[in-house]
Amino acid sequence: MITVFGSINLDLVVVLPRLPKAGETVSGPDHQTFPGGKGANQALAARRAGADVRMIGAVGQDAFGALALSNMRSADVDLAGVRSLTGSTGLALIGVDAAGENQIIVASGANARVDSSWLVGGSNAGGLLMLQGEIPFPETERSIGHARNAGADVFWNPAPVPSEDLSGLLEGITTLVVNEGEAADIASRLGISGDPDAFVDRLADETHAIVVTLGARGVLAGKGPDRIQIGSPDIEPVDTTGAGDAFCGALAAALDAGTAFERALREGVAAGALACTATGAQSSAPAKEDISRLADQIV
Repeated sequence: MITVFGSINLDLVVVLPRLPKAGETVSGPDHQTFPGGKGANQALAARRAGADVRMIGAVGQDAFGALALSNMRSADVDLAGVRSLTGSTGLALIGVDAAGENQIIVASGANARVDSSWLVGGSNAGGLLMLQGEIPFPETERSIGHARNAGADVFWNPAPVPSEDLSGLLEGITTLVVNEGEAADIASRLGISGDPDAFVDRLADETHAIVVTLGARGVLAGKGPDRIQIGSPDIEPVDTTGAGDAFCGALAAALDAGTAFERALREGVAAGALACTATGAQSSAPAKEDISRLADQIV
């Protein structure tokens, strides 16, 4: 069982001819509305990848709350741990250019008022707790303690990277997933090299798996003495918004199922690539069968 403690948003997406510079207005022909939030995205991605998933988080008591939960509800994600709080639901404003690259502005809403005490009794021994970076860092930090006390593994994708001290927190993490920019940010504060190879070499050991996603170049990872690099398959990207969350969800689902680390990485890479071929962070999350089929083809 995977427990996700994280953000739940509504995404408003505008396709643009190019992304705006500071102070510039760029017009698009229309907008689309999708459920989102990195926590919800990864919960749905893990569920579509075959895992049993429960979501812990919050929405506001506004017109967006029910819509933000709709995809997870349809996919049978357990939503008993999601609370409805006074105020607004989290909102993400996303611009996507013709190449599929994006800019994102997030209003936290109810996500700013989640409480790690909601997790107590919800992380089972042998289970996995998934965390991101869109809820208050003190609650993330406390949730890691709850998970470790319960005997659960911790999967952390610190996106965005918190500004607080991270030096002691990494000890409680079983699997850390970052992109190159996030690796460089964390490395600068730890006083180590942000080069992906050096970052993995410094932090990976027998009890800590370190994964650096490399965009179209795939992924670099380490666990114990093993170093694994897997390239991404060639695709025609439509929207890269959900790629990272699809990767995390599929990787976590595979690890939770006891899949070998290298195969789990291949499934994550396959899911991330497939997610780039459709629009929307959640609607683009691929099904288990499609992930497995593409993962079999990745060399």
